[in-house]
Amino acid sequence: MELLSPAVAAPLAVLVALALDRALGEPPARWHPVVGMGRYLGFMGSRVAPAAGAQPQAARTFAGGALAWCFGAVLVVVLAIVLVNAMAGWVWWAQALALGVLLKPLLAWRMLCDEVRAVESALKASLPAGRERLSWLVSRDVSALDAAQVRESAIESLAENLNDSVVAPLFWFAVAGLPGAALYRFANTADAMWGYRGERNGRDWTWAGKWAARADDVLSWLPARLTGALLGLLGSARGLGTLPAQARRTPSPNSGWPMAAMALALDVRLSKPGVYELHGAGRSPQATDTEQALRLAGRVVALLGLCALLWAALAWRFTP
Repeated sequence: MELLSPAVAAPLAVLVALALDRALGEPPARWHPVVGMGRYLGFMGSRVAPAAGAQPQAARTFAGGALAWCFGAVLVVVLAIVLVNAMAGWVWWAQALALGVLLKPLLAWRMLCDEVRAVESALKASLPAGRERLSWLVSRDVSALDAAQVRESAIESLAENLNDSVVAPLFWFAVAGLPGAALYRFANTADAMWGYRGERNGRDWTWAGKWAARADDVLSWLPARLTGALLGLLGSARGLGTLPAQARRTPSPNSGWPMAAMALALDVRLSKPGVYELHGAGRSPQATDTEQALRLAGRVVALLGLCALLWAALAWRFTP
């Protein structure tokens, strides 16, 4: 077989992307597509979101945000389609390798692990150091968090970003190829930059970011529940029956699923003061729980790699 059909190329690309992520981590910022997405969103965001304190028309602001999001999404998807079509006639090994190289920047497992471990290491040095390092990972105010809350926030971020940075991009890659993964990454980046209620960085995102927030909710809906199920099944499977109720405790329709599953699997309490509490009967997380959380999340990633390997074997076997 000189050419590689899409059914075989996709799973091999997943394995290449995961291997590159493990070996090399993130590419330089100047070549990183997510950084490029961020630059576009930053440029357009300063034009569609009104200054804090202004009194804009809600409908006009919402439409501006939605149009800017859709234009960026079309650019991302079209570019991905062009790249995929450009390699369509390549020999199988070159096609799989190139597709994996293009997929890698759309997922970020190694970086996530490194950042969570860095929070735990800094916390061992001092509470202020732990808070400072956590601020690299989360957008919430960390100045009043105690050591247990710093650790809770790091574990929550690990669980949530396991979905956002690994499971969901691979899910949409499996569904719609590189364009699907790129669209999801754009939507998730837009939500991270625009999806706020009220003021952030001097601008009011109440209406300007509403489309971005809802688009990310839709695209993350199924992957988030899949991530929660995998964490629960690969963990202790403790309290899986209560997972839906626990997940609904968060304001987000999706992030509660992986976070609640992680809390139940570790038997720890995870919370955001004044907003939600997950598995309130659990104990306060300790340093060993951070490493246990990383191992559990790593098992999810390993299972995804195994699924890709089986997918490749079956596709190869049944491809004419």
